[in-house]
Amino acid sequence: MKKLILGLLIAGVTFSAAADPVKGQKYYLKYMRPLFNYNGQVFAQQHLQLEWQLYFNNDAKKFIEEFSKKHPESEKFLTSKKFQKIAPHLKDFAVKYAADSGELPNCS
Repeated sequence: MKKLILGLLIAGVTFSAAADPVKGQKYYLKYMRPLFNYNGQVFAQQHLQLEWQLYFNNDAKKFIEEFSKKHPESEKFLTSKKFQKIAPHLKDFAVKYAADSGELPNCS
């Protein structure tokens, strides 16, 4: 089990090596906040760091699945090429400010 989790973490880090949490925060505010209707802090603190990493693995499949159910109006955007392009940055933003990170984003 530990090897599986470690492998998933390594895969997640490799996937997002060029990602940037600052860009992720900007993308969240521009694209996601209007769809979800809550600020970046509320968004990021919905899950723990490991959970966010798992949500964004495999082209963010689990993220798309969960948030399409919570916010059906977001499904079109979440399944778009634009979302796939910004997903690594959103992942870094969510992980950096996750419930167990001890950090709070400065976004309204």
